[in-house]
Amino acid sequence: MDNNTFSHARFQLAATRRSQWPKESRAEVAFAGRSNVGKSSAINAITGQQNLARTSKTPGRTQQIVFFKLPEGRYLVDLPGYGYARAPTSLRQEWGKFITDYLYHRESLKVLCIPMDIRRPLTPLDLNMLDFCQDIGLHAYILLTKADKFKTGKAKSLYQQVSRELAELPMVSVQLFSAKTGVGVQQAKLALRDFLVENSRQYS
Repeated sequence: MDNNTFSHARFQLAATRRSQWPKESRAEVAFAGRSNVGKSSAINAITGQQNLARTSKTPGRTQQIVFFKLPEGRYLVDLPGYGYARAPTSLRQEWGKFITDYLYHRESLKVLCIPMDIRRPLTPLDLNMLDFCQDIGLHAYILLTKADKFKTGKAKSLYQQVSRELAELPMVSVQLFSAKTGVGVQQAKLALRDFLVENSRQYS
């Protein structure tokens, strides 16, 4: 896989049930996060495609697992946003089951990329997701999005604070990211590409 792997991403399908998941997948990197943290913008920045992942003014609308095909039988996967407070409880629970089923049963999944708004990182929902990843032996790669909202020194300080809080979690990585200014985009590309090539799932 070359350094432009993600630029080759192409929409393949939007799945609403497990039977629709691509069966030939060798490796996948999936994105999941709280609604309105810049997940779609992060995917678009990493792939260099402005409209690959659809952004919405109504967070939490997407209820599908979207598969984007990459070279050599690999995939980038866009999971529904979690924790949209205005959604009915029953619907939020269904989303939770939907995401959990994919995370737990998808053996080709190598890493979960979790965008978090740098102004509000590590919410209880985020921490629950990180704990779940640890329990099932799945690497979590956190993008502290919207880093452009702060000056460089302040952004680095917040990054260090988050890193310290997660220091005891061995399968978690953190970096600064801004889809607007490009901060961290290349770093994310290289890191996620390496997961697709080198890393394996560590089931407990």
